[in-house]
Parts: sequence; structure tokens; C-alpha cells
Amino acid sequence: MLTDEYRMGAFKAAIDQAVFPGAKVLDLGGGTGVLSWFAAAKAGKVWCVELNPDLVREARRLLKLNQDSKKIELVHADAFEYLPPEPVDVVICEMLHPAMLCEKQVNVIKSFKDRYVQRFGDSLPRFVPEAVLMAVQPLQQNYQFMGFHAPIIQFQLPGGIHPNTMELAPPLIYSTVDFTQTVSEEFSWKGTFHLEQTGQVNALRFITKNILSISMANNSVIEWQNHYMVLPLAEPIHVKAGSLLHVGFNYRAGGSLAHLQHSITAILG
Repeated sequence: MLTDEYRMGAFKAAIDQAVFPGAKVLDLGGGTGVLSWFAAAKAGKVWCVELNPDLVREARRLLKLNQDSKKIELVHADAFEYLPPEPVDVVICEMLHPAMLCEKQVNVIKSFKDRYVQRFGDSLPRFVPEAVLMAVQPLQQNYQFMGFHAPIIQFQLPGGIHPNTMELAPPLIYSTVDFTQTVSEEFSWKGTFHLEQTGQVNALRFITKNILSISMANNSVIEWQNHYMVLPLAEPIHVKAGSLLHVGFNYRAGGSLAHLQHSITAILG
């Protein structure tokens, strides 16, 4: 993450927009402490919560090398259980994976909100990210690797050039997660694609756009996209331009890639 300038820049800008001078901030799953450090530039107090003891030691070492770290209290605790000693203004939670799988972003925030309301009342803090948009798209993906056929899960840079990928239809949004509202840990979707090209549907691309911060005053939105995730279908489907493809799947936030992959159905109609 530290070497990913696109990701780091987006989070730094979003935190700078969300955190006001003197604010109290909670960073759930703080890792190296870098996002807590971004917040400390304005905040009056930051609680940085990390469960992994190795990361706690590393964060403590790194934060000592940087100014403003005295505002940060490093807490060795489980984000599923920890609550700050007083209400906070902003919660940062960067446990983001394509399609909200593998990492526990949705699960942690849902758990935190339930416990926070019980202790401090209904007034929730602001979240970074504020929302997530998720979309899916049928592809013809080249799975030949120097003559070796291998339909494997792949990750692609968003917005990049992908010469081995042919998009057969535009993406469709299948879920919008608004962290200010009640969040479900279950995702289930059925939709129909109007195919624009003739080819072979042998994969689905999952697109995840994180809305890190929204400013009504500046009329601006700070976004960051995860890598595209391309999942091969169990059986390729030969299609023609103009035909319809019915796709369905279901999975649980924080679950495995395999669960999602095994749940996918794709039928020509």
C-alpha cells in the first residue's frame, strides 16, 4: 500500500477532506499507521486499532519516525470488539478487496455501528470510505500462457489497457453499499446483459469503486478503484452480438473467492 501512489493519494485527500481540526478519529485495521498519520495532521486525537502483533510493532516503529504521531494512540485490539473510550467524529476502515471479498470491511463496519449505537447513541461518525459501488461485466478472456491453457483468477489495473480481454457488454451495477445506512453482509444478484459482440463468454469481471469522501460544500467526490477481478466461468458460452445473457450469483462479504465463483450461473436467453 505504501508504494501505491494512486491508492495512497486518494486516501490522503479523502481523509484531509473528512477530518476537521480537533476531530476525534478511529482507524480500524490501521496496519502501518499511515492513514492514522494522515488524520493526525488535523485531528486532535486518533485511535489506531490493529490486531496483528507484528503490524503493531511495525506501526509503533514507523510512527516514531514521523511528526504528529503523539496524537495517535496505537491500540492492539480486534476491530470486531474495540470501541473508543468516547464518541468519535470520523472512522477510517481500509479493509478493501474487490467485490468486498476476503477482507472484512463490510463485516467490521456493521459490527462497529451496532456496538457504537448501543454505547453512544444514534449519532454515527462519518466513515472513510463512505460507500462502495460494485459492478460485473461479461468477458472473453485469453487464458493461454505461452501455449499453456490455464483459466485462473486474475487481477487487472483499473482503466488500463488489457489486450487479452474482450468486453462483450457494458458492466452492470449489482450492489451499492452505503456505510451510513444499514449494511447487509449478503450479496445476491440476477441480471441480464445485452451482448454487443460475438465471442465466447468465459469470464466475469468484477469492478469495485470506493467512494472515499463526498463534499457537498465543494461539490466533489474522491474515489478509488480496486483492481478489477476476473473470475473464469466453469464452462465457456459461445454468444452472438444482440443475444441476451442471464447471470446470477450470491456470496457473503468477507467470504472466499471460491464461494462466489461456484455460485455463478450464466445462461443464454
